[in-house]
Amino acid sequence: MNPLTGTVEGMQSESHSPVRVGLLGCGTVGGALARIIDADADRIAARTGVRLEIAGIAVRNLSADRDVSFPEEVFTREPQALVGSPDVDIIVETIGGIEPARQLVIDSLKSGKPVITANKELVANVGQELFEAASAGGVDLFFEAAVAGGIPLIRALRDSLAGERINRVMGIVNGTTNFILTKMTEEGAEYSDVLAEAQSLGFAEADPTADVEGGDAAAKAAILATIAFGAKVVAGDVYQEGISQVSKADIAAASHMGHVIKLLAIAESDGGEVAVRVHPTMVPQNHPLASVRESFNAVFLEGAEVGDLMLYGRGAGGGPTASAMLGDLISAARNLQQGVAGDMGSFSEVAIRAIDETTSAFYLQLDVEDQPGVLAAVASVFGKHGVSIRSMEQQGQGATAHLVFITHKAREADMQSTIRELRDLKEVRDIGALIRVVGE
Repeated sequence: MNPLTGTVEGMQSESHSPVRVGLLGCGTVGGALARIIDADADRIAARTGVRLEIAGIAVRNLSADRDVSFPEEVFTREPQALVGSPDVDIIVETIGGIEPARQLVIDSLKSGKPVITANKELVANVGQELFEAASAGGVDLFFEAAVAGGIPLIRALRDSLAGERINRVMGIVNGTTNFILTKMTEEGAEYSDVLAEAQSLGFAEADPTADVEGGDAAAKAAILATIAFGAKVVAGDVYQEGISQVSKADIAAASHMGHVIKLLAIAESDGGEVAVRVHPTMVPQNHPLASVRESFNAVFLEGAEVGDLMLYGRGAGGGPTASAMLGDLISAARNLQQGVAGDMGSFSEVAIRAIDETTSAFYLQLDVEDQPGVLAAVASVFGKHGVSIRSMEQQGQGATAHLVFITHKAREADMQSTIRELRDLKEVRDIGALIRVVGE
């Protein structure tokens, strides 16, 4: 007997008719989900009491080769036909983008069909519209796979931590950039070389902009902030910087100071305001996030009562993402059979704190003329803008000295003012990347 479902292992429940699934898209994720349902329907039914059945698959090209074994009549080029079909109970959206996905999801929810999606762009930009449509339709909208692939993060925030006051969510939510930074750290490779390797391995797209410039992580950060804080946050509210300006010298300096550089998504709630940002960050080597390598993801949660939690796993790929969608699909199917729907919760309007008003420690490299009085002049600029220097190292001999600074916590606006004035000093020859630093 399965204590969770009341079903006997190895025997399917016959208490309900099959739940018929309309699948929009059959690419990497959609195809993986279709294969799991096709191969494991008996096992899923025995363990969960839910028998899933693929009723239709909407694709762009009916003649394309696909690694799925379904009759030709299951496929259609008309996704709206599946949305409106009385022979489809639940819609699974894997086509991506805003349109036509938004309209298809809205129409599904309005017609009383629960929706499962992995579309981070959709949820991050028009999530409130979708949530309202789900509530109005009295059906579920689940999107576990939209953030961190196979890691059960959204479910943890929505269910297990529903009553917890979350103060901060901080994590690695883009596998491409983590792969690149891992290779740069461990092999001393150049950014451009590792990016080319990531593209050849399929970790990065031919156009990697969304990954390496932080857009992908920013969409996920908006979703995390929305769920963690019950706040209306969209992708446009998220400050973002990518990793394209991170150099070998930055990586080496971070290592020398006992840190590694990661692209972090950080969402914080403080004083009734929410701050959400994505940027390269120096993380102490003894922090749990520092050991997250290659294409893996991990998210660190800080709660008022629960303390610190970290969830770790594969953040992308057909299998892990399909696994997360399958969990959502089973939950939605159970609710549908019982005539109930999960509560999306309420989301309030909050002030979004501008990046200028956030605080952080900072790392900065400068090349300056190596002559008396220069260091004092540089330090006075920091002091003038209220930025306290925690540590400084000087390297190099000859005409140019290389200075590496780490500051105490300072306001972003004050640090930016410091940099602007440093640029005007005739003794400063070059200013490297500004990288924020998180504590222990």
